[in-house]
Amino acid sequence: MLETDFSRLRRAFNPEIVAVVGDSKSGGFHWLKNLSTFQGKVYSVQVNPESIEGIRALGIENYTSLLDIPGLVDYVIVNTPRALAPQILADCIAKGAGAVHFFTSGFAETAEEEGTRLEQALTDLAERARFPIIGPNCRGIFTPKIGLRQISEQYSGVCGSIGLITQSGGHAMNFSREAYPQGLLLNKSVSYGNGIVLDASNFLEYFARDPEIKVIAMYLEGVRNGRRFFKVLREVVAKKPVVIWKGGITADGGRAIASHTGSLAVPAVIWQSLVKQCGAIPVAGMEELIDTLKALLFLPEFTGDRVGVAGGAGGQSIAITDILAGSGLRVPPLSKESYDELATFFSLVGGSYRNPLDTDVGRNRRELARIFEILACDANIDILMLLSRTGTFMFAKEVLEADIKAVLNVRQKTAKPVLAVLPYTTPEEMAEARDTLPRFQEGGVPVFPTMERAVRALENVLDFHRWRQSL
Repeated sequence: MLETDFSRLRRAFNPEIVAVVGDSKSGGFHWLKNLSTFQGKVYSVQVNPESIEGIRALGIENYTSLLDIPGLVDYVIVNTPRALAPQILADCIAKGAGAVHFFTSGFAETAEEEGTRLEQALTDLAERARFPIIGPNCRGIFTPKIGLRQISEQYSGVCGSIGLITQSGGHAMNFSREAYPQGLLLNKSVSYGNGIVLDASNFLEYFARDPEIKVIAMYLEGVRNGRRFFKVLREVVAKKPVVIWKGGITADGGRAIASHTGSLAVPAVIWQSLVKQCGAIPVAGMEELIDTLKALLFLPEFTGDRVGVAGGAGGQSIAITDILAGSGLRVPPLSKESYDELATFFSLVGGSYRNPLDTDVGRNRRELARIFEILACDANIDILMLLSRTGTFMFAKEVLEADIKAVLNVRQKTAKPVLAVLPYTTPEEMAEARDTLPRFQEGGVPVFPTMERAVRALENVLDFHRWRQSL
């Protein structure tokens, strides 16, 4: 594994000139079409006459050798048979490219002698030249601000503050598609597959220095140098939050990752312990990864664990209390001052204000803004949670509008974290929730689709803030 060359990685993640080697008519010119939104210059390298004709029809200049492209090339994407990989890498080195991404697969992950030999040849050549390889067997870089995409379905021209590092190309693509509708935009993303030259540590170090990236997300199957990785991780977490989803923590999962990226499995207990010692946040899947990032980005820093809940019915209130208490968070009684004020207007007919506050319907619901202001001022409460609802089943749309107004108003007045749970059952309710979510989150109130997911995200972020405070 090479030391991190920050200047070359800057060129790769922010290229002005990209070359695609081996894109073909039979593949539908996949990579060239992915780059249709790229704001820089795109060149093609192809020798097949039939494919060259199609490339020219796309308006892209084609050359039969990478070395013939005029000027510097910052980032090279390779989509050729594996046998050609060593020669293409030699051309990248001779050209002085910033970095090369091998989408090409069929290396050590196959456990075949030829694949292993070719991977070692790439590794040896790159290490002698100190040249960065991303991959092989991966999707490479996604920088949405400049339209550098891994697939044509990804967004471009906008960006957020998340840096994503993942061995899996599928997870890289799925994250960008699943997180985007929930208000989470990537700043930069890299899928690095087998990671034969550049590994997770290199990308962690680079993202740690990137001022546009505020939080780092990772999907890992293994690391090549564990000692270096955990040293880097501890250093990075002291600057930015890092959330890690580890694949292959079971015996069966370990066998699966060996054939996916050729990584070695690590026992779950050892991995979780080391990650937590470094202050990173371990998560168990895509949903928890997205939810935890949402809580990190939208909630202010907090270390208190006392939650005030309002908006739900009786059954919901009991359920959320059990979930919170089971996670180690608390649902305490309110202060005497709060109870005295609530008693002046709160109707106990069909409601309760003991915390959680049962304000599902009627007069109490209409007073939700006032109730949240009381919770925000209560000395016994550190976190405010709204239980809301989509759809029209026993719940008029104007009530949801009032909920949004109430929590956004109190969010502007308090330094305490405020979050909302907005469940849905039908496709129509899901669509309504997706449409409503930005209105909450633009005001700093993250929205979660279930109580369980909201509480898990709270617990993860609370642990992180407490760890950082202990430094």
